[in-house]
Amino acid sequence: MHLDVQDLRNFYYRSTLGRAAQASIRGQLLQIWPETINETVAGFGFAAPLLRPYLDEARRVIALMPGPQGVMQWPAGQPNVSVLCEETDWPIETGRVDRLVVMHGLETSERPSHLLEECWRVLGPGGRAIFIVPNRAGLWARSDRTPFGYGRPYTLTQVENQLRGHQFAIEQHTAALYRLPSPRRFWLKSGAMMERVGRRLPAMLAAGVFLVEVSKQTHPQNGHMIKPRASSPIRVLEGLSNPSAEPA
Repeated sequence: MHLDVQDLRNFYYRSTLGRAAQASIRGQLLQIWPETINETVAGFGFAAPLLRPYLDEARRVIALMPGPQGVMQWPAGQPNVSVLCEETDWPIETGRVDRLVVMHGLETSERPSHLLEECWRVLGPGGRAIFIVPNRAGLWARSDRTPFGYGRPYTLTQVENQLRGHQFAIEQHTAALYRLPSPRRFWLKSGAMMERVGRRLPAMLAAGVFLVEVSKQTHPQNGHMIKPRASSPIRVLEGLSNPSAEPA
């Protein structure tokens, strides 16, 4: 079950805890992908808070938001690049995406296998994806005060096996969110210290989320290849009003 886009927006853009979570995860993402010059970058689920650093350098940035979740205009103050789409039928041609970020998408999907097939389809040969999922053993997956307390949490082995089963090659994994998922002032002020200390502990126990990077490996085939076409081209939402949109 996908969360409502308004709840996700309020958490990441209006709460102190959500902004801290955004910074922690985005910091780890930027360590893996420090730049995406002239590449097509897409995010699915509610990955928009992580994509802003790539807006200026990427060829194109697309924020795909599933229908059951809803869509918001993003980024605030700039031309909109967010798109409302079917969960397993994205308006992107096959092989067009170089980098894909999935957050609040896999663990809340009612059809995770079909979703992974769609991720595979849109990635180009050698394309990379990062899946961000709640750690089953972490405190964030046990608290419904944050979006990571909904859906199906994973162990690292579970998510990596699921990705391998859909023809993705595991490149690396890391973790984030070592602070406590509490809005109380004391824990918020202690968050930065807990993040530093937590990175020295086993991620399987201390981290709130896993970030798993995969690549799409393709093998040459005999015969003539026919490139499937998407049913419709990418269409960015035009004229979507969002008077209460928050800055990323």
